Amino acid sequence: MEEIIKKFRINKDLHTHTIYSRVGLYFHGKGRIIDNVRAAHEKGLTELAITDHGPTDLYGLNEKKIPKMRAEIAEAQAKYPDVKVYLGVEADIVNSKNGIDIKPENIGLYDFINAGYHYVPNCRMLANYLVFHLPCPKMLKAMMCQYNTGLVLRALYSNDIKVLTHPGDKAYVDMDAIGKACEETGTLLEINARHKRPDTEDLRCLAKYAVDFIIGSDAHKPGKVGRYAKSVALALAAGIETWRIVNLVER
Repeated sequence: MEEIIKKFRINKDLHTHTIYSRVGLYFHGKGRIIDNVRAAHEKGLTELAITDHGPTDLYGLNEKKIPKMRAEIAEAQAKYPDVKVYLGVEADIVNSKNGIDIKPENIGLYDFINAGYHYVPNCRMLANYLVFHLPCPKMLKAMMCQYNTGLVLRALYSNDIKVLTHPGDKAYVDMDAIGKACEETGTLLEINARHKRPDTEDLRCLAKYAVDFIIGSDAHKPGKVGRYAKSVALALAAGIETWRIVNLVER
């Protein structure tokens, strides 16, 4: 791991969370926007995205606060001009017309859309949680996998998704179908530095397709902004060429 850290670094982190990812008084993200931008500056990143959770997530942002978020980004941008700061969102993949929890008329509120599967509070969440974490019949796993994959494909083909975040985490999906869809839509596949999936086997499957990858810190604390070593190790173990990881550069 130390050799990886010495040889590589990432130049942009397009998946970070702040205190705008919250539920009630509980802050799912622990830092302010300025804290994440400062961390990016200190680590030599040239681009950073604030991508708090979509509005239907348990820890979802309040879209009425986007003007305030924009103002804070402008303030941070002025203080740290070496870091280009974007306001994105990590939309939830849900059973909606366009497959995400951002309404089509609200997509323009953001600079870009990332999307990932999360445990939103509904019956599907409970079913996926039980199937994913407990011993279950293969037929039930296959049914949930087919259903989940359909939702992911709907999200990818119905929207301009920049990054598909942590594919395979929290729910079973068909990696081949997802790899093909990301190839056809030009969506970046995230090698997440926080979650266990995608793992090496997932990445080997996805790498069969003409797709590019991106490392996302999925930072929920400013100190985790820009983390990458675990993701590089996974990519190398899966045989993914480093040039296919769009934000990875040699020191």
